[in-house]
Amino acid sequence: MGTHISHSAAETTALGEAWGCTAANGLVIGLVGDLGAGKTQLVRGLATGLGTTARVHSPTFALVNVYSGGRLILYHLDLYRLDGPRDIVGAGMQEYLAPAGVTVIEWVNKWFAKPAAERAPLEAAEAARLTELPVPSNGLFRWVELEVLSETERRIVWEDFAA
Repeated sequence: MGTHISHSAAETTALGEAWGCTAANGLVIGLVGDLGAGKTQLVRGLATGLGTTARVHSPTFALVNVYSGGRLILYHLDLYRLDGPRDIVGAGMQEYLAPAGVTVIEWVNKWFAKPAAERAPLEAAEAARLTELPVPSNGLFRWVELEVLSETERRIVWEDFAA
């Protein structure tokens, strides 16, 4: 488990870039955080670290943006507008859980529950309707939570689950 306090958008981008530089094929990253918490900013850095030069923006209306041209393809999913596991699976999102590249899923908590040992008791009822967190057979799942501490500060906490 790791924790980072980011004091600016640039620091959040730098963390993502560091992850992108070391990302392995098959990595799936799930992001949880309120609007404006820095999820897309983290993905911008990840794309840079992967060597992607395209302008990264949130795929809120498209559901998926694909960025190629880097060391690995980056699949960027945004589940904000979907209602839950049934809608997400109905939209074909499960194919991105075993990527030939790296997948990042914003609002992953609409699809998967955080592992039970890490869940607060009040979240248990909500988590019951979600799918169990997968660990891709070909890689790693990184669960990331971004919390707004102030206008410029974010707490970023992550935990890796390996196959």
